[in-house]
Amino acid sequence: MSYLYPRLLAEQARPLFDEYRHLTTVELAGRVSSTHESAVYVATGGDRVSAHRLQELRTGVLDLARSAGFPDGSDRARNAEFDLRLAALLHGEMGMVPAEAASRDVWAFLALVLLPDVAFWRYPQPPGDRVLGTDLTRHVFGRLWWRAQLVRSSDAPEPYSALEILGEAAFDQIYARRAALGGSPHMVRAILRVWKDLDLSGLNERETLRDFLKRLLRLAPFVLFDGIEERALDEELRAVAKESVDAQRSAHANPEDHSPGTGRDADRSSVTVARSPLTASVEQRPAPSDPTAHVESRRFSSVEVCAGSGAQALGLEHAGFDPVLLIDSKADACFTIDLNRPGWDVICMDVADFHPNMRPEARGVDLVSGGLPRVKSSATTGRSEDTEERGVLRAVIGLVREIAPKGVLLENVPDLVESPAFEVDRSWIEAELGSAGYRWSWQVLNASDFGVPQNRSSGFLVALKEPYFSRFAWPERSTLPPPTVGQALGPSMSADGWPGAERWIKGADRVAPALVGGSDRRGGADLGPTGSKKAWASLGVNGNSLGDAPPDATFPADGQPRLTVDQAARIQAIPADWRFFGGKTSRYRQIGHAMPPPLATAVGQAVAAALRS
Repeated sequence: MSYLYPRLLAEQARPLFDEYRHLTTVELAGRVSSTHESAVYVATGGDRVSAHRLQELRTGVLDLARSAGFPDGSDRARNAEFDLRLAALLHGEMGMVPAEAASRDVWAFLALVLLPDVAFWRYPQPPGDRVLGTDLTRHVFGRLWWRAQLVRSSDAPEPYSALEILGEAAFDQIYARRAALGGSPHMVRAILRVWKDLDLSGLNERETLRDFLKRLLRLAPFVLFDGIEERALDEELRAVAKESVDAQRSAHANPEDHSPGTGRDADRSSVTVARSPLTASVEQRPAPSDPTAHVESRRFSSVEVCAGSGAQALGLEHAGFDPVLLIDSKADACFTIDLNRPGWDVICMDVADFHPNMRPEARGVDLVSGGLPRVKSSATTGRSEDTEERGVLRAVIGLVREIAPKGVLLENVPDLVESPAFEVDRSWIEAELGSAGYRWSWQVLNASDFGVPQNRSSGFLVALKEPYFSRFAWPERSTLPPPTVGQALGPSMSADGWPGAERWIKGADRVAPALVGGSDRRGGADLGPTGSKKAWASLGVNGNSLGDAPPDATFPADGQPRLTVDQAARIQAIPADWRFFGGKTSRYRQIGHAMPPPLATAVGQAVAAALRS
């Protein structure tokens, strides 16, 4: 029998939360009830839970709480024990199916109506998500039910014994931060079975688990974990776990020899390495955004949202910013970052679902940066205001207010900066940032002005608190012309003996048009709409699709070669050793959506100069 629980909707829950957070435990006990005049139920899916059963649930929770020190106090050890026992109680006694447990309003009812005294005792002065259920991985009760749901083994003598294997912070790595793995009970149980038998002596358990999960995530596109029977899955995970343990021991023993992209993950990944260097004349250009240029010794911390393949973060790294966290919703992009910077902490999730409490170290960083999905004007496209792209923009501004960095650097389409159609968006952004203590500046910059062989304009927003904003100035364009397409791609076009290479290099005597990454809603990898393809054709490139290899000795001397994914990376001025994970279309989209690192470096150096002054 499954039960339907009362739901306290947000408009009723928020006022109660605001009131209750200022009350004592005794006062909250006086507000306890098994009903609420505003509570609602879904129409179908089970029987409504009775008031008697709710009272029994409260009695069971109170017994556990009292053994942990309720109502007078507690400590870390007793809290941890209380959580373990409560997780088993909630899951075992509530008789609730996952669909019901996925409702934030159910958990808001439990925390604000049935058990407010226990909820606010367990988390005094809690943030809203601990009580309101806006993030179920953090709710005082909801997170425990879901943890028990994932680890419960029905045929074991103690079905919930696996709860004791990992603490909350470690379990959060599996579930809340690695949703691609944490959504599968079969997978989570296998992880816990394997983890409990590992020899972690002398190792940092958190870092080893993080490395283990990264390796599993890299296998996810190739292995259907839920389709593997238990014994075989355990064997597979033990092999991956051994690699993590060995890698961690090797890193501790020889820190300078620890390098990314080796072992199992390198064998299983589809990786592109852009190997063609620029010609000597291009390499020697002392452009202001040259990553090898002198950078002041002081480094800054950052959080990168909508991080993509990490190209912008790479450019900002050259400017002096070290990311404490990167967030992106695309698995292949997250794997790309992991391949190139295994020390960077990457969360693969929608930025709208991220809360700074998931990573306390994100609060108060020097910079929040990101290249956001391209917004479109609802006035010109007929789309509603609440598009996915605009929703991301608003979520990021909200995140900035919560993280409260010294500075903000966001990149988007030039129209967001210049077009009257975006006036409402700009005004809203400015109002939100202004109320948080920021001053701001908008600017459109062209990557070709900073040593990139591409005519690619981007709209930028830089916002800084004082006294930093008064010291900020946008970077000056380079006094040297950018490399041409022929200079950038000449070595790769001639590498395999194409007889037309020399003629082609001379004809490709201009910068490229902007690469178009496309979206998940359109077809495969090509060089964009008709106008873009015509511009590429004038440079001697067939833009109808991508090539698998540069032209060789059999390719017609007067033919038009197709660009490879590696060559597209060179047009974006992405370093030759930056590797990309995924199939051809996925890799090209990562490249096409990227901000050229030299442009990110130039703007980043301007922000760093303001912070450093």
